[in-house]
Amino acid sequence: MRVVETPIAGVLILEPEATRDARGFFARTWDRDGLRARGLDADVAQASIAWNEVRGTLRGLHYQEAPHSEAKTVSCVAGVVWDVAVDLRLGAQTLHRWVGVELSASNRRSLYIPHGCAHGYLTLSDGAEVHYQISVPYHPESARGVRWNDPTLAIEWPAQVIRISDLDAALPLLEL
Repeated sequence: MRVVETPIAGVLILEPEATRDARGFFARTWDRDGLRARGLDADVAQASIAWNEVRGTLRGLHYQEAPHSEAKTVSCVAGVVWDVAVDLRLGAQTLHRWVGVELSASNRRSLYIPHGCAHGYLTLSDGAEVHYQISVPYHPESARGVRWNDPTLAIEWPAQVIRISDLDAALPLLEL
Protein backbone atom coordinates (compact mmCIF):
# COMPACT_ATOMS: atom_id res chain seq x y z
CA MET A 1 0.00 0.00 0.00
CA ARG A 2 1.37 3.37 -1.00
CA VAL A 3 0.70 6.29 1.37
CA VAL A 4 0.51 9.75 -0.21
CA GLU A 5 0.75 12.85 2.01
CA THR A 6 -1.62 15.77 1.41
CA PRO A 7 -1.20 19.43 2.41
CA ILE A 8 -3.14 18.69 5.63
CA ALA A 9 -1.17 16.76 8.26
CA GLY A 10 -2.67 13.34 8.87
CA VAL A 11 -5.00 13.40 5.85
CA LEU A 12 -3.58 10.66 3.64
CA ILE A 13 -4.38 9.08 0.31
CA LEU A 14 -4.00 5.31 0.48
CA GLU A 15 -3.28 3.66 -2.87
CA PRO A 16 -3.21 -0.12 -3.22
CA GLU A 17 -0.12 -1.56 -4.91
CA ALA A 18 -1.33 -4.51 -6.92
CA THR A 19 0.52 -7.78 -7.36
CA ARG A 20 -0.74 -9.17 -10.66
CA ASP A 21 -0.90 -12.66 -12.06
CA ALA A 22 -3.08 -14.62 -14.49
CA ARG A 23 -6.07 -14.48 -12.12
CA GLY A 24 -6.05 -10.69 -11.74
CA PHE A 25 -4.43 -8.95 -8.80
CA PHE A 26 -4.16 -8.81 -5.03
CA ALA A 27 -3.53 -5.58 -3.10
CA ARG A 28 -3.42 -4.46 0.53
CA THR A 29 -5.93 -1.70 1.28
CA TRP A 30 -5.34 -1.35 5.02
CA ASP A 31 -2.16 -1.44 7.10
CA ARG A 32 -2.83 -0.98 10.81
CA ASP A 33 0.83 -1.16 11.85
CA GLY A 34 1.96 1.18 9.06
CA LEU A 35 -0.60 3.81 10.05
CA ARG A 36 0.20 3.44 13.75
CA ALA A 37 3.89 3.93 12.93
CA ARG A 38 2.86 7.34 11.54
CA GLY A 39 1.15 8.17 14.85
CA LEU A 40 -2.35 7.74 13.41
CA ASP A 41 -5.41 6.01 14.85
CA ALA A 42 -5.68 2.70 13.02
CA ASP A 43 -8.47 1.18 15.11
CA VAL A 44 -11.64 0.13 13.35
CA ALA A 45 -14.69 -0.02 15.61
CA GLN A 46 -17.34 0.16 12.88
CA ALA A 47 -17.64 -0.19 9.13
CA SER A 48 -20.48 1.34 7.15
CA ILE A 49 -21.63 1.81 3.56
CA ALA A 50 -23.57 4.60 1.89
CA TRP A 51 -25.26 4.06 -1.46
CA ASN A 52 -26.17 7.12 -3.49
CA GLU A 53 -28.74 6.85 -6.25
CA VAL A 54 -27.91 9.88 -8.39
CA ARG A 55 -24.93 11.91 -9.52
CA GLY A 56 -24.76 15.21 -7.66
CA THR A 57 -25.65 13.80 -4.23
CA LEU A 58 -23.80 15.56 -1.44
CA ARG A 59 -23.21 14.12 2.02
CA GLY A 60 -21.50 16.14 4.74
CA LEU A 61 -19.54 17.85 6.06
CA HIS A 62 -19.68 15.63 9.18
CA TYR A 63 -17.55 14.93 12.25
CA GLN A 64 -17.94 13.85 15.86
CA GLU A 65 -16.98 16.16 18.70
CA ALA A 66 -14.48 15.06 21.36
CA PRO A 67 -14.36 12.92 23.39
CA HIS A 68 -16.03 10.84 20.65
CA SER A 69 -14.03 12.24 17.73
CA GLU A 70 -13.33 9.76 14.99
CA ALA A 71 -10.72 8.89 12.44
CA LYS A 72 -12.08 7.29 9.31
CA THR A 73 -10.99 5.79 6.05
CA VAL A 74 -13.29 6.25 3.08
CA SER A 75 -13.30 4.26 -0.18
CA CYS A 76 -15.60 4.29 -3.18
CA VAL A 77 -16.43 0.71 -4.21
CA ALA A 78 -18.90 1.57 -7.00
CA GLY A 79 -18.96 4.69 -9.16
CA VAL A 80 -17.03 7.90 -8.49
CA VAL A 81 -17.06 10.53 -5.70
CA TRP A 82 -15.19 13.75 -4.92
CA ASP A 83 -14.17 13.18 -1.31
CA VAL A 84 -13.26 16.13 0.94
CA ALA A 85 -11.55 16.43 4.33
CA VAL A 86 -11.62 19.78 6.18
CA ASP A 87 -9.21 20.58 9.01
CA LEU A 88 -11.14 21.80 12.07
CA ARG A 89 -8.32 21.25 14.58
CA LEU A 90 -7.88 24.42 16.64
CA GLY A 91 -4.27 25.57 16.50
CA ALA A 92 -3.49 23.62 13.33
CA GLN A 93 -1.55 25.53 10.69
CA THR A 94 -4.07 24.25 8.17
CA LEU A 95 -7.21 25.17 10.16
CA HIS A 96 -10.17 25.55 7.74
CA ARG A 97 -8.17 24.25 4.75
CA TRP A 98 -9.58 21.39 2.72
CA VAL A 99 -8.29 18.57 0.55
CA GLY A 100 -10.37 17.00 -2.23
CA VAL A 101 -9.60 13.65 -3.86
CA GLU A 102 -11.42 11.66 -6.51
CA LEU A 103 -12.19 8.19 -5.21
CA SER A 104 -13.57 5.56 -7.55
CA ALA A 105 -14.08 1.87 -8.01
CA SER A 106 -11.45 1.99 -10.76
CA ASN A 107 -8.68 3.91 -8.94
CA ARG A 108 -9.33 2.02 -5.66
CA ARG A 109 -7.92 4.87 -3.57
CA SER A 110 -8.96 5.54 0.00
CA LEU A 111 -8.79 8.75 2.00
CA TYR A 112 -7.70 8.59 5.64
CA ILE A 113 -9.29 11.41 7.67
CA PRO A 114 -7.84 11.94 11.16
CA HIS A 115 -9.52 13.07 14.37
CA GLY A 116 -10.56 16.72 14.22
CA CYS A 117 -11.35 16.85 10.52
CA ALA A 118 -14.78 17.03 8.92
CA HIS A 119 -15.65 14.83 5.96
CA GLY A 120 -18.04 14.99 3.05
CA TYR A 121 -18.36 13.98 -0.58
CA LEU A 122 -20.19 14.70 -3.81
CA THR A 123 -21.12 11.84 -6.11
CA LEU A 124 -19.83 12.19 -9.67
CA SER A 125 -21.75 9.18 -10.97
CA ASP A 126 -25.11 7.51 -10.45
CA GLY A 127 -25.03 4.53 -8.11
CA ALA A 128 -21.94 5.55 -6.14
CA GLU A 129 -21.31 3.38 -3.09
CA VAL A 130 -18.95 4.51 -0.35
CA HIS A 131 -17.37 2.29 2.30
CA TYR A 132 -16.27 3.71 5.66
CA GLN A 133 -13.97 2.27 8.33
CA ILE A 134 -14.46 4.28 11.52
CA SER A 135 -12.30 4.30 14.67
CA VAL A 136 -15.09 4.76 17.23
CA PRO A 137 -18.78 3.86 17.41
CA TYR A 138 -21.29 6.42 16.20
CA HIS A 139 -22.32 8.70 19.08
CA PRO A 140 -25.40 10.72 18.01
CA GLU A 141 -24.99 13.34 20.77
CA SER A 142 -21.48 14.12 19.47
CA ALA A 143 -22.44 14.34 15.80
CA ARG A 144 -21.66 17.74 14.31
CA GLY A 145 -21.30 19.30 10.89
CA VAL A 146 -20.37 22.32 8.86
CA ARG A 147 -22.32 23.49 5.83
CA TRP A 148 -20.93 22.20 2.54
CA ASN A 149 -20.92 25.67 0.95
CA ASP A 150 -19.48 27.63 3.88
CA PRO A 151 -17.76 30.70 2.36
CA THR A 152 -14.91 30.47 4.88
CA LEU A 153 -13.98 27.06 3.47
CA ALA A 154 -14.65 27.92 -0.20
CA ILE A 155 -14.60 24.26 -1.22
CA GLU A 156 -14.39 23.85 -4.99
CA TRP A 157 -16.96 21.14 -5.65
CA PRO A 158 -16.46 19.81 -9.20
CA ALA A 159 -20.16 19.44 -10.06
CA GLN A 160 -23.54 20.86 -9.15
CA VAL A 161 -25.26 19.63 -5.99
CA ILE A 162 -28.54 18.02 -7.06
CA ARG A 163 -29.52 16.12 -3.93
CA ILE A 164 -28.77 16.87 -0.27
CA SER A 165 -30.58 15.96 2.94
CA ASP A 166 -32.50 18.63 4.83
CA LEU A 167 -30.18 17.99 7.78
CA ASP A 168 -27.00 18.58 5.74
CA ALA A 169 -28.48 21.64 3.99
CA ALA A 170 -29.17 23.18 7.42
CA LEU A 171 -25.74 22.54 8.97
CA PRO A 172 -24.25 25.68 10.50
CA LEU A 173 -21.64 27.94 8.99
CA LEU A 174 -18.32 28.16 10.82
CA GLU A 175 -18.26 30.62 13.69
CA LEU A 176 -15.18 32.79 13.40
